[in-house]
Parts: sequence; structure tokens; C-alpha cells
Amino acid sequence: MSTPRTRADWQAMADGLQLRTRAFIDGQYVDAADGRTFACTSPIDGRVLGQMARCGQADVERAVRAARRSFEAGHWSRAKPVKRKKVLQRLTALIEQHADELALLETLDMGKPIDDARNVDLAATIRCFGWTAEALDKVYGEVAPTGEDELGLVTREPLGVVAAIVPWNFPLLMAAWKLAPALAMGNSVVLKPSEKSPLSALRLAELVAEAGIPEGVFNVLPGYGQEAGEALALHMDVDGLVFTGSTAVGKRLLQCAGLSNMKRAYMECGGKSPNIVFADAPDLDKAAEAAAVGIFYNQGEVCTAASRLLVERSIKDEFVARVVEAGRKMQPRHPLEPGAPMGALVDETQTRRVLDYIARGQAEGAKLALGGKRIAPVEGGCYVEPTVFDEVRPEHTISREEIFGPVLAVIPFDDEAQALEIANDTEYGLAAGVWTANLARAHRVARGLRAGSVWVNYWDGGDMTAPFGGYKQSGNGRDKSLHAFDKYTEIKATWINLAD
Repeated sequence: MSTPRTRADWQAMADGLQLRTRAFIDGQYVDAADGRTFACTSPIDGRVLGQMARCGQADVERAVRAARRSFEAGHWSRAKPVKRKKVLQRLTALIEQHADELALLETLDMGKPIDDARNVDLAATIRCFGWTAEALDKVYGEVAPTGEDELGLVTREPLGVVAAIVPWNFPLLMAAWKLAPALAMGNSVVLKPSEKSPLSALRLAELVAEAGIPEGVFNVLPGYGQEAGEALALHMDVDGLVFTGSTAVGKRLLQCAGLSNMKRAYMECGGKSPNIVFADAPDLDKAAEAAAVGIFYNQGEVCTAASRLLVERSIKDEFVARVVEAGRKMQPRHPLEPGAPMGALVDETQTRRVLDYIARGQAEGAKLALGGKRIAPVEGGCYVEPTVFDEVRPEHTISREEIFGPVLAVIPFDDEAQALEIANDTEYGLAAGVWTANLARAHRVARGLRAGSVWVNYWDGGDMTAPFGGYKQSGNGRDKSLHAFDKYTEIKATWINLAD
């Protein structure tokens, strides 16, 4: 399918979409057990897209039973790696074939620009499934060093039933980071998408079945976190729990894992990432553009958003002026308009949250250099201008708390030691950036930053070959790369006596 080129093309496609609104359990679309639903509302214009199944405890029980039965049956869990590889390659091809539709569902559901959904999110989702499929039959066991009378084997086995709870900011991509390695290793999965963005996950379920993954291996439960999500986390027959979302929710899920069966639990949580610009940065225009994109891309609804801009004082005013100029060009437009640099925030609740932080920044004395207002490029939608605060102090609320919106806090520093001190003075540790032409400084600062990803003269680098995850309260475990397989397998040591 060729990618539509105009807003009218995308709107015509949207008008013809058939939305999947029911849960997907044991290979079938089904209503919630108690018949409850909730409204799925588009932040583009406030329009209700559909009434989604509101899954609860009974639906979790059905899905986990189906997942356990499929796992024990072994049609997937004990299939040869090459067979699972071929099925996942078929799934990759199907996602690519339906990429326009999936991207449109994401834009309608959570408001991101269609170009980003299609050319970034879906492209990365396709790469994730394709790379993982290619890698899965190259994960080897080990032979321990022993004498001739013994044989020591180290092998990997699938965990069993994995519950994956994913966020609304990159609905399909964050699901792919969990689903691809979990399925590749032979697990059965119950996916709980955010109640704010369930549409693409429910469509994916149909493609999973079409690819040939057996019934019960993949299940999708739309619903609220405190109902379906917490029930999964507390379930005694769920072996693994993986999550991307806020630190507060991640902490609650860890408690649930401990209160239940000590299930393996991996959390990828929030961030307040520092982007450090030294006076000797090789290209200040490039750095300023990256600083703007790093916070305003996806409306700032990114866990690795470059939300703290640390600038060496000698260039601070000049550099902030460049960032502000770049930010002026990233005003929100209708998300179906090709080339829109920003779209809508995910919903009214998140919009109010962002506006509250902007008001607090002003009240605490930070200098508003750009934006700060709600605007209406589309009537009834959720849109906030790109916002820049200058002269922010490290103790300001907007410098310490994750806003998850298009709000940048600029903090000056005087030397390398102070830059590191400010950068690390946070409960988070997800990502960081360093801009300098000094190679020795780049290595020193990268080594000194307490963050899972550090980008030098760049923002948001890496691909499927690089692990992704955080230090401190940004979580544990790693998505992407071969390291991701560790979360979805148990390692078994088998020691064999060969003596007569």
C-alpha cells in the first residue's frame, strides 16, 4: 500500500477504518466478561472513536488461562527456533503491509503527527520484529569447562506466561520491544495496552493470528491499569511482568510482583534527561536544533525527552536564542497534516498536567522565553505550544519532575564538574547528551553520567543492536539488542556425570 500524501488522503482512509474494540483472548475477539466498555476519544478534536471493552479480573483470568494452556501445549514454546523465526518474519511482513493503517490508528488514538507515526514509529516497529526474528536462532547455550568425566550445559528456557503493560506515547513500538523477544523465546503473552491508546494493539492481534502464532499465545486486554493491569501484576500464574510507563506505577507493579509469586519484573520508567552543551560544541546550530527536537518531538511525551538543557554560561544566552528560534518553527498543527512538527497531547488530563507545570515554573521564578499557552489549531483538541523556560534552578519543580510535555528547562553551568553534579542530581537515570569537540571530555562526562544511554554530539542515537534502559528510578532490565532476551528466559545449569 502506498503512503497517502495529503491530509485529505489520510482523512478518507480514517473514515473507512474498521476499529477493533473488543478484547483478543485465545484467538478470538470477545466482549469484556461483564460487558463494560469505556470511550476511546481522539485528542485531535475530542471525537469519540469507539467504545472499548473494559477488561477486569474475569478477563485477566480468561487470558492467563489461555496463555498457560498454550504454553503447556508446546506448539509455540517447544517449537524449533527456526519455526518461530519464520512465523515472526511473516508477522514482520504483515506489519509492513499494514503500516499505513497501524500508523493512522496511532495518530487518531493519541494525537502524534502522522509522518512520525508512519516514518518513525512503524518503521522502528518493523525493524524490531524483523531484527528479533533474525536473531532468535542465534542465541546459543554454553558448555561449562569440566573434566572428561562430566558435562556441564547452560541452556535457556522460556519463562512461561509474560504480562506486558505498555504506555500510550509509542503504543505499538513499546509493545514491539516487549512482544518480539518474549515471543521469540517461546513465551505466551498477555498484552495490556494503555486505555488511552488501545487501537493498534488490537489490530496487531489479528495480524499475529494471520502470521500463524497459535491461539492463546498472544492475548490483548484493553482496560484501565488499576483494574486489568494490577490484576495481571498480582496474578499467581503470570511468570514475568514487563512494563514501560511512569516511575510511580512501576513501583506499584514491583510491589504487586512481590506480594504475589515473586514473578520476574522489569520496569522501564520515567526520565528527566540532561542535555549538556559545552562552549566548545562542534556545531551550535546543530546542537540547538537537536535540543529543540529532543524536547518537542512527540509533543514532549517521550521518556527520554531532553527536558533539562544544561548550557555552559559563557554561551548560554546565544544558545538559548537559537533553541527558541528552532522551537518557534515546531508549532502544533493538525496531526493528519503531512509535515506537522507537533500534534496533540494525548488527552485533556495530560494537557491540564502540562499547563499546571508551566504555571508552576512561572510561579517559582523561571523566565518564560517561549510559548506557555494552550492553542487550538483544531477545535476541541489538546494542543500546547512549545515552551522554553530560561534561568531555571536545579531545585525548581520543572527541573526535577517529569512533565511529559513540550516544556524545556534551561539551566546554566560554569564548568565540567558542575555540569555533572547538576546532571546527576535527579532520581532518574534514563538518558543524557553531551555536546563537545573535546574527545577526552566526551569520554569523561559520558563515564560520569548515571544514565543508561549517553549520546555524544547527538540526541536519541542507537538502533536495535544497542540495549535500552535506565539507572536509578528509571527502572531495570534492558529492551532491544540481544540483552533483551535475558528478561524472557530462565537459565538452567545441567550437570551430567559421564563416569562409568
